[in-house]
Parts: sequence; structure tokens; C-alpha cells
Amino acid sequence: MKIKRKKDRATAYAHKVLSGEILAGAYVRGACQRHLNDLEKSKSTSYPFAFSEHKASEAIAFFEEVLHLNGGQYEGKPFLLFAWQDFIIGSLFGWERKKNKKRRFRVAYIEGAKGCGKSPLAAGIGLMGMLADGEARAEIYAAATKRDQAMILFRDAVAMYELSPEINKRLIASGVGEKCWNLSHLESGSFFRVISSDKKQSGPRPHIALLDEIHEHTDGTAIEMLRAGFKFREQPLSFMITNAGHNTSSVCWEYHDMGSKIALEQIQNDEFFSYICSLDEEDLENDKYLTDESLWPKVNPSLIHGLPGYNYIRSQIKEAYGLPSKMATVKRLCFCVWTEAENPAISRDAWEACKDKDYPLEILQNRRCWGGLDLSAVHDLTAFALVFEPSEADPYWRLKVWFWLPGVELKKKEDQDHVPYIAWRDAGYINAVPRKTIEYDFVVKDIFEICNKFSVQKIAFDRAYVEKYFLPALDRSGYQLPEIMPFGQGYLSMGPAVKVFEKKLIGETLRHDGNPCLTWNAACVVAEANAAGDIKYSKNKATGRIDGIIAAVMACGILEEVKTASVYDSKTKDEIRKSLLGQA
Repeated sequence: MKIKRKKDRATAYAHKVLSGEILAGAYVRGACQRHLNDLEKSKSTSYPFAFSEHKASEAIAFFEEVLHLNGGQYEGKPFLLFAWQDFIIGSLFGWERKKNKKRRFRVAYIEGAKGCGKSPLAAGIGLMGMLADGEARAEIYAAATKRDQAMILFRDAVAMYELSPEINKRLIASGVGEKCWNLSHLESGSFFRVISSDKKQSGPRPHIALLDEIHEHTDGTAIEMLRAGFKFREQPLSFMITNAGHNTSSVCWEYHDMGSKIALEQIQNDEFFSYICSLDEEDLENDKYLTDESLWPKVNPSLIHGLPGYNYIRSQIKEAYGLPSKMATVKRLCFCVWTEAENPAISRDAWEACKDKDYPLEILQNRRCWGGLDLSAVHDLTAFALVFEPSEADPYWRLKVWFWLPGVELKKKEDQDHVPYIAWRDAGYINAVPRKTIEYDFVVKDIFEICNKFSVQKIAFDRAYVEKYFLPALDRSGYQLPEIMPFGQGYLSMGPAVKVFEKKLIGETLRHDGNPCLTWNAACVVAEANAAGDIKYSKNKATGRIDGIIAAVMACGILEEVKTASVYDSKTKDEIRKSLLGQA
């Protein structure tokens, strides 16, 4: 097929972004600067890559002269690329290796707001990989963890096949319309089909792998399944598209993190291309971006062209006000804001507003405080929280949390939970017990020393590991702790405690010291409600930890009881033990 050559629109876009003519976030600005920097480097004979304006323009022209869009007002119209799409297509197909003229980039990670046009772009790349990429027996896959999800992208490709006369006469479809499952190009022996990791596949050898909604991937199975076949190709491409996710321990976050660092040239990977839409830090302050519509094109570069429209985003924001889980979804999908949980109980903004890293510990002396102890199994995180009442000199409730974790094989635990335990240990944010398991003799000793420093009134804790771990260690130590009392973990007990905690947090009358382990805990918390509307906290995923927050909530749960004499006041330790174990 004959395709007209276009001018270098990819480089033109980069210049417009960096000049401020086109508004973009830091990672897109970084990607544009990287492009221009590499153009300068390419002038050196030692630099292994060159930018072919001809190949870039040919790829853009394929979209605009061959492909047709589908759906609504765009049905049957030519696929005229927006400027940001020019940059992606021009970069991916324009950059080549000087040695053999093969494609430079093997991985592309594209993150943008819902409705900006990522899926049609991916579908078009798949069709071009079959028809205009010079690859014999090209295998093109639309991939996802579930077949139904992969079909969404593939349907865009099928619609383009049906609407584009040039493509329609060159490809053969297996199935009709919604039932179509394969597109074949008999002349080159190439095909385009759906693949998913939920069914066993027989050795795919992809030329181009199109992966949709990476944030929904529970692991890297689908990605690795396809990349394993890249070794059979000279210029394979893994093209990943996604919205922002809700799990910073996911495979999607790994690619997001790598892509953002590459865009900012903090790390180097010559085969990785990223285009990550994002707000800047100052845009996030006090949720400024929710009302400042001038910022919205940073996360949806198609918005200025009417996709999906300002009214649509306004309606999404309006519907989400007062609904934390809905607002979290809107922030992710419409504004590319990553969250730790799909329905977070504690917003990042609320948590950050209560951070005070620089207060001296001396101000906590002689102030009454109440404790919460969240015990763990022998391999997990244990947390002890103290909530200090305000003083005349300091009008805030103060939250201080201590953590314990087995110190042996800490790197293994770090890799498992995807958090920097070693760095936290070295900085003093967590205590690493010098054993393979949590030995509560160490924990009891530390808690005893902490309680000797402060005016601890009571300590609340759950019953889960009392008999097996904590009470035997307390007996062996001979230490005397402040009054300890069991605290239920169901809605009846946790519901009122959560209300006290959230009232102080949202009202900004609580201050924490910014411990990153505690901040991670806060990000992992989701709210569960019963039929009566009572709330308790749970964790958002298996590797998430919320121990520090649960300990803080339990401490808040006994604050309201200080005016009432405890049933434990006149009891001996043996009597307390029996009560805790349900034997009295």
C-alpha cells in the first residue's frame, strides 16, 4: 500500500510540550526532553540509535490514510492522530538501531486517563504490525489476564478491519462481528488474535503484544508469557496501556515506576519507551486539580479535542463527592492518581495534612496516653501505638507507633511485601528482632521501656496471639505493664473506635510523625461496613499491612473510657489472664 510521507510530528510535539505551548505533566515533559536529548546524541557515530523521520511519518500516515475509527460521532471517519499520539507512534516506529535498522524500543508503557483513546491506538499498532512492519508470519496478540478483557481491544481492531476498505480486502476474518476471534493476512502468513493467561497457551511467538488495562493484572504472568517468545523476533514490541492503579505493589506499578524514572532520565533503558500522563506535585495539594479545569489536559491530552469531554469529568466528580471509594476511582481513572487501595479508608491528603515530622519527643513527657498493641504471627509485623492527649503547650493529639519484624532474612521479606524494610530498619522506623521469627521477649522488653518513659494509662489489644506469645513472654520477664485489656476486632468494638480515630484525623486534631511504615499501613487500609453502617478496617491485599493503624484505632477506642473505672482495676495478673482467655 502506498502511504504519503508526513513531516516529523513527533519532534514537533516534543518542542511544543517543552515550550509550554502544550500543557503536560512532569513525566511527559521528561519523555519529550529525552527524545530531544537522544536526537543530539544520535549525531555521534558512537551512539547506537538514530531517528528516521521517514519511518516515523510512514507509521503516522498508516493510521491516517488506512485506518478508520468506530463508534458514535467517529464512526467511519479516518483515524487522524492527535499530537500526543503522533509522539508515541513517531517515537516507537521512528527510532531505530543504526547497525541493522531494526526498531529500537521493545517495551512501551502508556498511562493516561480513561477515554483518551489508548485502546484504538493499540489496535491500530496491531494492524500495522501485520500489514506494514515488514515481518513475515507476524503474530499479533491482544492480551490480558482474562479473555473477555483482551477482547475489548481486539474488537477495536475488528471494527477497523470492517470499516477500512484497504484493510478489508487484505485480511480474512474468522467469525463475524462480536464473534470474530482472528484476523489473518495470508500473503505474509500473519495473524492477529486474542490471548489470555487464564488458559494454557502453546508457545506464542509475538511480533507485537498489546496488553490492555495493566493495572488489572494481578501479576506479570500474561506479560512474561508473551515476552518469553520475543527471542524468536528481531524487533518485537510489547505495547502496554493502562489507567493509574490502586496497588503500588503490583506489576503495573513496577512498569509505572520504571517508566517515570526513565522519562526523567534517573535510570537508563534504551529499549523502554514511556508516556505517562500525570499531575504535578503542586496540582495535588488540597485536591486543587478537582476544581482547576486548566490542569485536566495534563492527564487527558485528548480532552482539548472533546474526548471524553469536560462535562463527563465534571459529572464524575460531582457524583463522587462524599463517597470515598467512588472518589478514589475518579482520581485514578480521570486524573491518573495512584492509590494503595481500590476503596481506601484513609485519603493520602488527609494523612499528609496530619504529618508533623519535626516535633521533639520531649513534648510528650508527662502527658497521659493510651496504647494499642496489634500482635502478629511470628513472621509478620507487630505494632504498638500510643495516642497522647493534648497539652496547654501543644493542642494536638499525638500518635507515635513502634514496629517489630524478624531481622533474619529481612531481604526476603522485603521482596515479598514490596516495601523497603531494610532502609526503614536502618533509619530507625522499625525494630528488627535478631531472629527468624518475632520473639516476644524482645517486644515485651521494648514495650516495658517505652511505658517507663511515658504516662501510659491503658493498653488495648486483640486476643489473637495473647495466650501463645505475649503472656508467656510477659511472665518470663517479670515486668509490670500498665493495665492491659482485650479489644474486640468486630464491628461492635472497632466501629466506635474507628469513628474516634477518623474524627481526629479528618478534623486535623491528630498528628503523626510521618513514619513511612505507618504511612504504608495507612495506604493499605480499606473500610468494611455491615448492614447497620458500622465500619471496621481491613487490608486491601495479601501483602498489605495495617498493623500500625489497627493499633492506633484500638488506642483511640479506649480514650472515651478514661472516666469510667475498669473492671480490671482490682484484679491480679492471673485473674486478668483468665479474663483475657475467656476462662473467667
